Amino acid sequence: MAPYESDDSRSAEEAEERHSARRKAARYVVPVAVVGVAAATIGLVPALADSGDPDLPKITAQQLVQKIAESDVQQLSGTVKITTDLGLPDLGGLESGLASGAAGNGSGSSADPSAKLTELASGTHTLRVAADGPDRQKVSLIESAAEYSLIHDGKDVWGYDSKSDEVYHGTADQDGKDGKGGEKGRAEVPATPRDFAEEALKAADDTTSVTVDGTAQVAGRDAYKLVVKPKHASGTTVGVISIAVDAETGMPLKFTLTPASGGAAVVDVGFTQVSFAKPAASTFDFTPPKGAKITEDKDAAAREHASDAPHEGIAPGAGLLGGGDGAKVIGKGWNSIATFDTGEKGGVPSSTGKGDMGGFLGSLGDQVSGGFGKGTVFSTRLINALITDDGKVYVGAVTKDALVKAADAGK
Repeated sequence: MAPYESDDSRSAEEAEERHSARRKAARYVVPVAVVGVAAATIGLVPALADSGDPDLPKITAQQLVQKIAESDVQQLSGTVKITTDLGLPDLGGLESGLASGAAGNGSGSSADPSAKLTELASGTHTLRVAADGPDRQKVSLIESAAEYSLIHDGKDVWGYDSKSDEVYHGTADQDGKDGKGGEKGRAEVPATPRDFAEEALKAADDTTSVTVDGTAQVAGRDAYKLVVKPKHASGTTVGVISIAVDAETGMPLKFTLTPASGGAAVVDVGFTQVSFAKPAASTFDFTPPKGAKITEDKDAAAREHASDAPHEGIAPGAGLLGGGDGAKVIGKGWNSIATFDTGEKGGVPSSTGKGDMGGFLGSLGDQVSGGFGKGTVFSTRLINALITDDGKVYVGAVTKDALVKAADAGK
């Protein structure tokens, strides 16, 4: 028999459930693109060669995938260029605030990585990266007349925003994990070609074509080109994923996804310079500057573990999105769609609202209808999301029509 619960405790639980549902909705509604990039990942244009293609021994796709899986690069330093073109509307800076909300609000500090690194969801950025084993990494986002650095050194995680002179301090899990089942210290937001490649290959199944398409030279190193794409393009927005794999170490050096609609890559992530020598120990040293505002994030671990819901049968299309938080998956392969019920009726207000934020957000989407009723579709060049008026969410790397059909089938 369940223990007795007072009306007050049940009310508190119901309020928390509603709050949780709203948090889930916030992650998928307007900043759909952030879900697609920060959690999902993709980018790389087939034009990978820096110069003439190197003459390398023949290798099969299976052997190359195995080479990536067995790659054990523990030490490196280099420069990464990342360009993201999801086709987001220009909201005059508002999109950064929305992205922060989608990332979970964080600690409120401008140096909090959960907010700062969502800037990678659009535009072109230069990163300096360094790693020395699973306990020491550093990623620096180079900006105009400013720099943001995220440093993981043992149990400490530091973020420093030179523009605002703010410091974030959190702690890493000490059980050898990062709270998501991965290696401790790996960045939550994909920052290198390896991060993107691992997500894409993890999602591959029998609906996926994986081939070797020649060789290239990236950041002065010889590489093989691995091409990953859906076998059947109908319904999915994913065109081609291309990964340049270092011939010596098996580490991905460049990653790109071109959408099915063509044009520029959705995301193009690649090393422009890389070294596999051990970085100087001082690379990971950090002392808060005198006078800087320091935010101690005591709730970081709680927020991290709160997002540890198991993935239910995540397949390629939804896998690139990271379909956790209790989301279910319908469909197969690259046409798979993550769906959940927010419990919030009324959907997203249309542009005919009273001028509030809901009305503004509603104006950014397309109104659709079907057997499921009515709803709003928010679109990017890769990730699309349907929010129905009865509070259900459907999101995936699929077309708008595919989302409507899924909603109809789920009615």
